[in-house]
Amino acid sequence: MTAPIEADWWNSFGDPQLSRLVERARLNNPDTRIAAARVREARATEQASRGFLLPAIGAGVEGGLQRDVSPFGRAQESAAIQPAFRATYELDLFGKNAARVDAAEAGVSASLAAQEATRLSVTAATASGYITLLSLYARLAVLEQTLEARALALKFARDRAEVGYSSQLELRQAEAEYQATAQLIPPLRSQIARQENALSVLSGDLPGAIERGGTLAELQLPLPPDTMPSELLRRRPDIAAAEYRLAAADAQMRAARADFMPAINLGATAGVTISDLLADPIGIWSIGGSILAPIFQGGRLKAQLDGATARRDQAAWAYRSVVLDALREVEDRMAFLSNLEDQETALRAQLDAVADALRHARNRYRAGYTPYIEQIDAQRALLGVELSLIQTRTDELTAMVGLYQATGGPPLSAKNVER
Repeated sequence: MTAPIEADWWNSFGDPQLSRLVERARLNNPDTRIAAARVREARATEQASRGFLLPAIGAGVEGGLQRDVSPFGRAQESAAIQPAFRATYELDLFGKNAARVDAAEAGVSASLAAQEATRLSVTAATASGYITLLSLYARLAVLEQTLEARALALKFARDRAEVGYSSQLELRQAEAEYQATAQLIPPLRSQIARQENALSVLSGDLPGAIERGGTLAELQLPLPPDTMPSELLRRRPDIAAAEYRLAAADAQMRAARADFMPAINLGATAGVTISDLLADPIGIWSIGGSILAPIFQGGRLKAQLDGATARRDQAAWAYRSVVLDALREVEDRMAFLSNLEDQETALRAQLDAVADALRHARNRYRAGYTPYIEQIDAQRALLGVELSLIQTRTDELTAMVGLYQATGGPPLSAKNVER
């Protein structure tokens, strides 16, 4: 069975603390803040490119002092000021500026999709990190329970050795098993501290302890999301980003091709001249245009077009690569999940058998029918199966997170992409 993907799919794991941690990471993670800044940069670039489609209007003042010869052969000095407005406009008959705008618009869309891809990556990393933290605590609980059981076994062996019912060999074996379990706990606690620090930094906080909700066993395993290939192309933000980058590269290639065409510019000026030689200010104006066609540029324009074409080809192959990788990731995770279910079923059956074997070995040892080594073997087998079950459960949950990441979440829209 599969289920449609919800926007807040991490809530499906049934742990409110996991949900709070993910929401905080999506908001405060430095990578998401960097992605948001890149969106603002792309929007500024788009706005700047739109300026090429509009007239450019400016104002200025020219002035100066002049000494020359008057018509009467005398030296004269004059001062003049000429304030004026100037306007220029490039007729975009061949679409060069429009192509620049198209490229900038595609760049904004690509940055928005990349921002969502960053959020998705941070979400998956946070959810997987929290699951790993619960897994470490589950391992710690199993080791502490095992240590308590081996402490009781050590006390029993010591009591038997003191009254002569068993040899020093069995006592030393019990001590060795106790210490073998005890030495596993300190490095595990250190690993827990490192994992909590990593999660704190991932959510944008200072390194420190992480509040936990439930246990690993209490986490719910959601149904796999729908994975239709046609839907995948609409969901994956990295695919969308690659598609928009291809569109931007194509628009840049069109702009480079338009550079071969003539540039047509219109200009106008209006102002007044104020001089001490004039009784009143005189209005002045001019209007005109120019056409400039490239004749010889030393191969620069062709090289620019060749470079833009090569970048377009790179973007096309990058898009194909992203799509193929996305399809492969989904198939890999689906196969991994299906095999993990079979593995967990086998491990649970093995756990029942090993627990029963340990009970029999303990009873036979206490009755004096078997040596202590049989109980040791059963204890080791039980600990190994319990830790394997924890690892398998962890792998299932993190693989499901990976599957949601591979499918890309819900289809991209204005609801889940900040514009």
